Order: sequence, then C-alpha cells, then structure tokens
Amino acid sequence: MGKRKLRKGRIVLFVIVILLIVSGLSLFPLLKDAAAVSPPASTVTLTIEEGDGTIEVAQKLEEQQVIQYPLWFCFLAKIQGFDEQWQPGSVVIRQGDSYRQISQSCTSVTTTQQKVTIPEGKQVKQIAALLEEENICSAADFLTACETHSFDYAFLTGIDHENRLEGYLFPDTYYFPENTEPDTVINTMLNRFQEQVYNNEAYQQRAQELGRSLDDIIILASMCESEATTEEDRKLVAGVFYNRLNTGSKLQSCVTVEYAMGIKKAVISLEDTKFDSPYNTYQHSGLPIGPICCPGLVSIEAALYPTESNYWYFQSDQYGNLYFAETYEEHAAIQTETHANWDY
Repeated sequence: MGKRKLRKGRIVLFVIVILLIVSGLSLFPLLKDAAAVSPPASTVTLTIEEGDGTIEVAQKLEEQQVIQYPLWFCFLAKIQGFDEQWQPGSVVIRQGDSYRQISQSCTSVTTTQQKVTIPEGKQVKQIAALLEEENICSAADFLTACETHSFDYAFLTGIDHENRLEGYLFPDTYYFPENTEPDTVINTMLNRFQEQVYNNEAYQQRAQELGRSLDDIIILASMCESEATTEEDRKLVAGVFYNRLNTGSKLQSCVTVEYAMGIKKAVISLEDTKFDSPYNTYQHSGLPIGPICCPGLVSIEAALYPTESNYWYFQSDQYGNLYFAETYEEHAAIQTETHANWDY
C-alpha cells in the first residue's frame, strides 16, 4: 500500500512539473531578473545574422549577459512559438526583460534591413560614406549629427574638440532599415562601444594601472590601428609610443600628419611634418588631441597591453611590413633601404 501511494505521489509530482514547464513557468523570469549581472536599466544591442537559429541567438544573449540560462531560453522559444522566427537585424534589448519579451523583440522586425559592416580603422567620414552606399542614411546628415547632436554616454563626457565621435563608433556588423535617422545609427554604434569597451571592468582597471584615461587608450589604439596591420606589430608599436610618452619625446607618427591634413600618402615629406594641427605629433608633444580613426578590440588591447621592448623607432615598407629599431642610426638605415625598394 505504501509503495502504491509513493508511486502515485511521484506521478502527480511529475505531472505538476510538466504543467509548470508547458505553461512557461511564469515565475522563472523573475528569478532570472533577480540573478541578472547588470542593472535592469542597462541595454545591449543584439545583432542577429541571416541564418541565425535559436541556439545562436541564445548564445549571443548569454555572451552579452542578457540571459543566464540559454537552454531554458531555447526551450521557452520553442513552446512559445518563437523558434526559428528570428529576424536579421540590430535590436536594442533591455537587460531585465523577460525571456518572452526578448524573443518578441528579436522576432518583430517588420522592415527590410540593410547589412553594413564597418571595418576596423575607418574614420567617421569613411563610415558616413559606407552608410550612404548602403542607403541607410545620407553621409552629410550623418556627419552633421556626429558634430552637432547630443549623445548621452559617460565615455563622451569632457570631449569637446572637433571630430568628437572619432574613435567611438564601434566597428562591427550592423543591420538598419533604409533611410534610418542618423541619430539611431550613431546611438547603436555608441551603444556597442559601451558594451564592448566601456563596460569592460578589466579594461578600465588596466587603463588606471597605466595612468591613462579611456580617451588616451582610444587615441593610442587608433594610432596603432593606422600604423600596423598585425596584432603582434600593433603591440610593438604601442610599446614604442609608450617608450616615447614616458620620456617626454615626441611621437612623430606619420599617420597623425595624414589625419591632420586629410590625406593619404606613401611617404610623408618634411614639409608635411610642419603642418600646424593639434593632431600633428611631429609638432606637438604627447598624444594628439583625439583619435584618428575608430579602432577595433585588437588595437584597443594593444594600447592596454603593449609589448615592452627597447624599440624607439619603426618603419613601414610599401607592403605594410614594419621594421623596428632601437637607435636612430639603425632606423635611418632601414628607412634608406625601404625607400630605395619602394615602388612609387
């Protein structure tokens, strides 16, 4: 008799559990919200690629700390009818939303969205041109918004020089409908920077250890991005810049002259280095007044974790290969050799 009651009790318990699961377990989102890492007021931008399935969406949500239980998200998406209904696009999601709300946001895109990839190292004016090519917004309107509209992000506080968003429009793949308002595009890219860089506590702590502000790090990263093409070289370039900064020597970076003059040249002339601009590190000591492009994470990490060396100089050949030197004499010899073989 006792065994029958026990068996019957287990069956009833099993049925109750199944009913709770099928009903969506309404109390579970509350548990999820309470366990969230970030406060509910924060938002993230989720980019769903063409062909992304439920598993891929759940993984991205977990990586961005929106959800804690990806398998549970997949299960709920299945029973609530969201499975495989994900729409390609960039969606802003509030951390603290229920799993159902998140799924609704990710499946409710009703307009056709254009995919645009912003490569690392592009300048704001080049990003504007890419957006116009994809019919997302006018380049002129985008640049006007960058210069004159207000954007409320802590990492922009205190930046009041020209080209104030240079360095902070995060390079990534985005989806936008045609004829999107420039402010929407800009906020999406700034929000991605906030997610990937500003909210990274390890980056913030490392910048403090180096005695540098986040703006300093982005400026250095933009220079490394523009000077080098490989991760190894970017870290070595960062090390050269720190060697010079720490001794008060001028950085003498050709890419800062190019940015100041709005040009791109194979070889910077002596006359070019005399160009008067707060970006010109031949004329002014220390860092330029602002970033010279929008760097990616590899270059940002190079600026945060440079390779220490005794190098004080580097020279590029026409193929982008860098050659490093400890003394000016060695550097001058490398310059002579690379310029002699340069195919102008």
